[in-house]
Amino acid sequence: MSLPTSLSQHIIRRPQRIALLGHIAEQGSITRAAKSAGLSYKAAWDAIDELNNLAQHPLVERSVGGKGGGGAKLTAEGERVLRLYQRLQVLQAEILGCDEAASDFNLLGRLMLRTSARNQLHGQVIAIESHGRNDLIRLQLSGGLTLQAQITHDSTQRLELETGVEVVALIKAGWLELIATTQAATPGHNCMSGVIETLLHADDGPSEVRIVLPNGQVLCALAPASALAAMNADEGQPIQVQFAPSQVLLGTPV
Repeated sequence: MSLPTSLSQHIIRRPQRIALLGHIAEQGSITRAAKSAGLSYKAAWDAIDELNNLAQHPLVERSVGGKGGGGAKLTAEGERVLRLYQRLQVLQAEILGCDEAASDFNLLGRLMLRTSARNQLHGQVIAIESHGRNDLIRLQLSGGLTLQAQITHDSTQRLELETGVEVVALIKAGWLELIATTQAATPGHNCMSGVIETLLHADDGPSEVRIVLPNGQVLCALAPASALAAMNADEGQPIQVQFAPSQVLLGTPV
């Protein structure tokens, strides 16, 4: 089974995050793996969420064990990706045997784009509908989930989108709206159901909410404490998250 192009690019651009898989395999704990990798606990969670979202199947299985705790282990897919990363490390050492080669490799890394969007979901185009100057792009995510993105027709052409093309859907955390499971979604919006995995409350701003979707991917949303209190939102409880198709950005590998 081949890796999604988005994950393959991630292995090249962000090797330190792939290396985290090795620490998880050795330590069996997010806390210990983060310390071993020189990352904060939160940064390790962010890295795991991003890797799981970009893969066709989750790479890491986690069990929450309280603040700063919790076990973690690699799935079969995670072990396969780690083996690939380790082979690439050997090849890289052979290729980058001189300063000029290393400089060229670093240049390629700088030319590859990073994004500030917290939510990055790997998907495949399954339908394109034309609506005047805009196109509605329907994406298939892992586990049978779907979402829609609205972009201009010019963007569809520039990205060379067509059925079967792999893309990464980018959604800022502030664009996601949490709604109770009993509340109807806004017509025309994407709406996904999940379970609140983690609530990170802030003293001076919105709380960060991590929602696990049925396919194992994780969405990160920002919500005022008052809104969470009104819904009696808490870790382990089901929740819905909605967002407009116009708030989904699409990217394709270079």
